[in-house]
Amino acid sequence: MKLLMKSPARSPIKSPAIAPPAAPALSRGGLLWYGQFGLPLAMVALPIYVYVPQFYALRSGLTLAAIGAVLLAARLVSALIDPALGWWMERRLARGGRGYGACVAWSLAPLLLGFGALFHPPALAGAAALGWFSLSLLLVYFGFGLATIAHQSWGAALTQQAGPRARVTAAREGCGLLGVMLAAALASAYGYDALSLAFAIALLVGAAGLLARAPKPARSPSPPAARPRVAPASSLLAPWRVARFRSLYAVLMLNGVAAAIPATLFLFFVQDRLRLGAYAGAFLVLYFACAAASMAAWAALAQRIGEARAWLAAMLLAAGAFVWAAALGAGDAAGYGLICALSGAALGADLALPPALLAGVIAQAGDSGKREAAYFGWWNWGVQMNLALAAGIALPLLQWYGYAPGTQHGVAALSAAYALLPCALKLLAALLLWRAPLRDC
Repeated sequence: MKLLMKSPARSPIKSPAIAPPAAPALSRGGLLWYGQFGLPLAMVALPIYVYVPQFYALRSGLTLAAIGAVLLAARLVSALIDPALGWWMERRLARGGRGYGACVAWSLAPLLLGFGALFHPPALAGAAALGWFSLSLLLVYFGFGLATIAHQSWGAALTQQAGPRARVTAAREGCGLLGVMLAAALASAYGYDALSLAFAIALLVGAAGLLARAPKPARSPSPPAARPRVAPASSLLAPWRVARFRSLYAVLMLNGVAAAIPATLFLFFVQDRLRLGAYAGAFLVLYFACAAASMAAWAALAQRIGEARAWLAAMLLAAGAFVWAAALGAGDAAGYGLICALSGAALGADLALPPALLAGVIAQAGDSGKREAAYFGWWNWGVQMNLALAAGIALPLLQWYGYAPGTQHGVAALSAAYALLPCALKLLAALLLWRAPLRDC
């Protein structure tokens, strides 16, 4: 390279241009090794928002109001921690520290200890039972937040192309659906001891496969002088300066609460409204199996009409199918099975398309390869808040309206909260998505 210099003042020497990082090859095998870590993470998520409320209501003598308050408080604490975890990961990467794999490894101990403690409490009552419940939840949420933010950020950093990023999220969420089906089947057929053992094995095997075989995100080979030494504290709020992120986040919150309310009330509805408690595991497996079967179709539709439009179609399908649950009564197994199948098919889009849209928002903001963890930290804050609001509001309100688990008192209120309220929220989310500037992401 020639340096043409007339004078030092007028022709400073420029640093050589740095080529953008090449995206790693995303083979089917590589996607599978990346996505399979979603299986054990989903085995954590399902029991907490489906099984835990009924588990502690029936086995520890805690009231619905107390359980809802603990779930709300624990998720609020976790929701405050998740954005800080994302910022901390960003600081590590900016300083040249170890990447997302190290964060996955550090998440294993709190996940294993917290999950075991949550479903194997000692014989406690009153305040002691409440304290054990709270501390176990916090430990699980910390490990889950650390693992989930690292895993999602890893996937978002693999590619910024619309088609491949939908494949990345579909691989992760598809494996997650296998995890929730496995958790539902094990809990229904063999109980929580078998579930805990299977989770521990799946978590350790999944983490080993992710760290050893999954494709690694490509990062720009910039010289040390060009790298910021640390991510400034202001970068924690950087995602909120992006208008598209704010719009997508509003949709996430409404749609997430709409999904979290029936998830929280599922076992109560099946047990006391339908009186089909013995089939609860089968309904869950059907629901998530239909979601898994639909994911490829939603990804293909997203490539044709865009991720935002495909997600909107799924929201309308979910609301149109799920509203009929309010009309079901005791013994309506066939009708509820059909609702599970249709709403499960819509769930496939809920799982695959929003993270892909977020990856597009990150890319359009120019933050790919630099700030994924900050975005996904706030993203997981929203997910935690959805579940917190669902449990912290729905459960105490049902108790106030006279519903008592295991009885027929207040089942009309239970039915309305389970079916009608989520559909109204889902339609509001669809309206926001229609108006959001996301169709070119």
